[in-house]
Formats: sequence, structure tokens, C-alpha cells
Amino acid sequence: MNAPIVIFAYRRPEHLRNTLTSLMQCQGFENSPVIVYGDGPKNDHERDAVDATRAVARSLLGERAEYHFSESNRGLSTSVIGGVNDMLMRFESVIVIEDDLELSPEFLVYMNNALVMYANDVKVFQVSGYMFDVQEMGHHGAAVFLPFTTSWGWATWRRAWQKFDTAAFGWEKLNTDASLRRRFNLGGAYDYASMLERQMSGQRDSWAIRWYWSVFKENGLALFPPQSLVRNTGLDGSGTHGRGLLSRFGRTGSRPPAVYFEFTQKPEFNLAFFEQVTVALRRQNGGWKAACLNVIRRLIRR
Repeated sequence: MNAPIVIFAYRRPEHLRNTLTSLMQCQGFENSPVIVYGDGPKNDHERDAVDATRAVARSLLGERAEYHFSESNRGLSTSVIGGVNDMLMRFESVIVIEDDLELSPEFLVYMNNALVMYANDVKVFQVSGYMFDVQEMGHHGAAVFLPFTTSWGWATWRRAWQKFDTAAFGWEKLNTDASLRRRFNLGGAYDYASMLERQMSGQRDSWAIRWYWSVFKENGLALFPPQSLVRNTGLDGSGTHGRGLLSRFGRTGSRPPAVYFEFTQKPEFNLAFFEQVTVALRRQNGGWKAACLNVIRRLIRR
């Protein structure tokens, strides 16, 4: 039996249809438990879209899946954290996808092989299905380890998720320790520190930034494919999150191809790969324009 697949959906029926269609075409899907979490509407105006989204899930998955549909709106963070908590009380590992992802046919093979390979390695906290647009890694045949996490198609284990600190203890150090802040921001490639600051001041609703901080504190690693097995189709203004003004994540491209990657026996951080990825991350986030905008925003908040 493969690891369970947990799907989080809200009010985008056609996005979910696209996600489930690609998921059902993945090798190994027939041997994977499927659990669907649907958040409730914020108001009466969202009821029809929420109901339509749930109808898509039932029509495509039928009795094949287990459903948890909330009548109230819990928000993304509460939904994801609660759902993953519940699943990891029942299973040793879990694969998580949201309703705006398009998956490679090899997505589940990669995920399940990695979950087995590194199940007992305490240095490895996450398996990522997404990889940034790094042209230099296009012909690399092995998955790589990097010191940060992603939220677009990922997996983890019970023993790793137990380290998740939802209170983000110690995050304030990022405001006083310049070296720590720069390391958390991947050498300035992305302003994760400001994201965490906004989260802890109640201006964001992000489980992902707190998960990254939890892994960062443990000096943990995440496994990434050299070519992305996931494409985000939700950065079209239809979602509640992920509307970066200058970012170019997932806005172009087609469904990821079917590719197979090897795994290294020993998890090791590769500096050369890391530098290539951070260059791509900085570029996809808007380059110097986004960096300047982040500085201005931080000065205003002060």
C-alpha cells in the first residue's frame, strides 16, 4: 500500500477537476488511499462554488475516497495542519496536494519511493514534488537535497511532522540576528523572514512558513526532483493565496513530463545545486524589483 494522498480543496471546481484528472493518471494511484478535505464557505456567496467543488470530488473519486467536508470556514492553515495531524495519527507518512496542482504521471512513484528510502533518516523532513526553473539541472538524473521546504505537492513522515512548531518559537531572532535572517532567506533569494513576521503578527494565514521555520531550526533537509513534477495552475487570481505582483511561479508551461529520478543513499546538502536553485528562485520571484519592494515594505512596517 502506498502512502495516503490527502487533497485540500475549497471553492475552485475546475481547478480541482484538473488536479484530480492528473492525479488519477499517476502510476500507483490505484494502490493509494485518498482522503479529501473540503473547507466550508466564508459566506452565502461562496456556497455554490464550495458545493460544486465537492461535487467534482465525489463524481471523479466516488467511493474510492474518504471525505471530510467542513460546514464552517476553517481557513487554509487550520485545514492543512488539522488534516495532516489527523492522517499522521493513522499513517506513518502522507502525500499532500492542494486543488490547483497539475501532476506528472511519475509524481506518486517519486513520492512513495522517497518516503520509503528516507523513512528513518532524521535529517530529511520533507519530499517536494516541485522544483524551481533551474535550466542547469534539466539533465541531472538524481534528486537533490536542499535546506528549505515547499508547499506545492509534498510529503512527510510522522516523525518529522512531530517537530512542527505552530507557535514558531524563537522567530523574533530573525529581527536581531542579520546572519540568521540571511540564512533563512537563502542568501537573499526570497524574503521568507518577512513572511514569517507577517504570519506571527496576524497578517497572513500560512502553515507553510511555520513549517519551514520548524525544519530550519532543526537544520533539516528536503528532497527535490531536479525537474519539477508539479505545475501550479492556481496563480490566476482565482485563489485566496499566492498572488505575488512580480512573481513568475507556475504561470507558464505545460503538464510536467513523465520522468524518473534516482536517489542518493546518504542525504547531503550540495552547495552548487543550492546556488543554482536560489538564482532561479530570485528570478522567478521578480528579481531586483521584488527585492527592492520587500525592503520598502519592511521599512514601512517599522
